[in-house]
Amino acid sequence: MKISEKTKIYKNLIGDKWTEASTGETFLVTNPADTRMELGICQQSSEQDVLEAVEAAKEALKSWKKEAAPERGQFILRAAAYIEERSDEFIKQLILEVGKSYADAKAEVTRTVRAMRYLAGEAERLTGETIPSWDKEVIGYTKREAIGVVGIITPWNVPLAIAAWKIATALACGCTVVFKPSSQTPLVSQWLVEAYQKTGLPAGVVNFVTGPGSKVGNAIANHSDIKAVSFTGSNGVGLTINQLIAKRGARFQAEMGGKNPFVVLEDADLELATDHAIAGGLGESGQRCTATSRIIVVKSIADEFVALLKQKVENLNVGNPIEEGTQMGPVIDQGSMESILNYIEIAKKENGVLVTGGDRLTEGDYAHGYFVAPTIFRNITPDMTIAQEEIFGPVISVMEVDSFDQAMEWANNVEYGLSSTIYTNDLEKSMQFINNIEAGFTHVNMPSTYSEPQFPFGGIKGTGIGGYREVGSTAIDFYTEYKTVYIKPHGKK
Repeated sequence: MKISEKTKIYKNLIGDKWTEASTGETFLVTNPADTRMELGICQQSSEQDVLEAVEAAKEALKSWKKEAAPERGQFILRAAAYIEERSDEFIKQLILEVGKSYADAKAEVTRTVRAMRYLAGEAERLTGETIPSWDKEVIGYTKREAIGVVGIITPWNVPLAIAAWKIATALACGCTVVFKPSSQTPLVSQWLVEAYQKTGLPAGVVNFVTGPGSKVGNAIANHSDIKAVSFTGSNGVGLTINQLIAKRGARFQAEMGGKNPFVVLEDADLELATDHAIAGGLGESGQRCTATSRIIVVKSIADEFVALLKQKVENLNVGNPIEEGTQMGPVIDQGSMESILNYIEIAKKENGVLVTGGDRLTEGDYAHGYFVAPTIFRNITPDMTIAQEEIFGPVISVMEVDSFDQAMEWANNVEYGLSSTIYTNDLEKSMQFINNIEAGFTHVNMPSTYSEPQFPFGGIKGTGIGGYREVGSTAIDFYTEYKTVYIKPHGKK
């Protein structure tokens, strides 16, 4: 592809300088809805660039960790205000770079600002405990201190909000950051870094390096001066990074895949359930770790449910999200599109019944983008591939069960444990579901994708590594260490 001379060049931020990669190499970012549109040129960095970023972060850490914690929070609040004031620009960038609909892009910007404001407050809540001593003359207490330089590696599907809440938590705790965004969506990630620069954030507190995970990500994982790494992405990459970090005993936080169950019982409001199935399963083209991917519905209402769902899905406006009224856009790139289409073919071969969709869209305005028709399968059973593996695309599997007990069994019969939801007006069954579902968070009569930043976010089983949660009051646990203090005031024997 010939690159236009007018295409903007984006650089790394190391210390207080925007720099080109040591390799002298770059890569092109295009619009997934129309790959003829060039969005930016980014740096194809190497281990050397990470080494320089870590040195800058180490130097900045000396003074940043000593800054009054509430004052650190003020930088986060000012950055949040900067993003909010330019929300229309950030929304448009998410539409162009990720392929989100206007509604989904707006929701991400809103989520970003709310998370940053909440986490700024954590700088005023870095509390320890005062604990009674057996010695009546001893004062004993604990305090939190920054763990040090941290590495942050973020995904392409929620490139602004996830990066924002990771960085905000690290800064509130007094850590400095080496930040590697996904190579599919590095531009809006840089906009986030620029928002912090506009607040007067000291040089080196946040450093920004773009490039391939095999080089930049691995260099972050292997660097002995990076005391913790927070990662969101695929299971395969997360497990690889975990192995690298485990060798040197650093701290690791990973939020990875999901295969989230959406249980529908006989007394459910089917209008509500189908609306939420579409929002959760096809919003952002199904490219969310919390996406609704398995609908488990009792057989007595399955036909009615599927018919209503099919009708609504076939009325979705799929197209270029820059156009007004588009409800679902493209998937992120060629590789993702091919993977999704391959899963669809596997489902057909395994005797899944295709209800609607199942194809790449290529005619007219679809010709230059990565569009997959919103797809529904039914008669899916737990032994089928699409019932077990994360597709990360606009594909919903309907699984039909005889009873609530079977629904619970099938809901838990996956390696993942991120989100879940049940649709019923039966309080007893709702509570049984809440108490027995194997998921990091759950819902009743709400989409599987719903979350708020004041609540912990994260999964269990194969979804999470490290046991640490993001956002919420416990987010600071990952970025801090406890120090226990004993004081004998008079200092006499």
